Amino acid sequence: MPDAPETTEPAVSSFSTRIREATAREHEEAENSTFITEMLDGSLGIESYRRYTGQLWFIYRALETHADALATDPVAGPFIKPELARTAELERDLAHLAGPDWRAELTPLPATATYAARIEECARTWPGGYIAHHYTRYLGDLSGGQVIRGNAEKLWDLPHRGDGVRFYVFEQIGNPAAFKREYRALLDRIGVDELEQRRILDEGKRAFVLNRAVFTELAAEFPARRPS
Repeated sequence: MPDAPETTEPAVSSFSTRIREATAREHEEAENSTFITEMLDGSLGIESYRRYTGQLWFIYRALETHADALATDPVAGPFIKPELARTAELERDLAHLAGPDWRAELTPLPATATYAARIEECARTWPGGYIAHHYTRYLGDLSGGQVIRGNAEKLWDLPHRGDGVRFYVFEQIGNPAAFKREYRALLDRIGVDELEQRRILDEGKRAFVLNRAVFTELAAEFPARRPS
């Protein structure tokens, strides 16, 4: 009798692939938001960029406030890398964009406050959830964030890779492509079970939804100046 055909198990995708695919739709929706599109095509003024940068300060302060405490966590610790830290760069950008008293008028939008609070909650209570936010923010900055930097420099005559766009300049990362590969390898080695991985995937989707809510509120604050 002929041998029975071999059965093959479906290939299991790496966790880095799964999180990219799980968040693809939400990522695209955030990337193509009205506010970002109109800010980058010049329909909005530099005040919109200044306001957006201010909202980022609240988000990254939430991400980075607990970084030292998380550095020894077995799940989050491997992802805590000083070369990613953005808060100081955002503060230099805001000083350039809004002057030395930039803190006095800086306020979070309701959606920003909600987003930052969720990051804080994960940082304090759920390292896996924190990684979902860490991934969506920093890998985005190393990728699509460079498009924002280039457009901002051209639209508002900001110094190339200088004050005003330093948030997007990772001076300590010489090879962003290699860094992203190493980051994805860390994701693939993340020491959590399947149930926890699914929870992290869901939190990654939530991160993009929270981010998109910030864009929606910014769009309401800065309607495009279209010709009548």
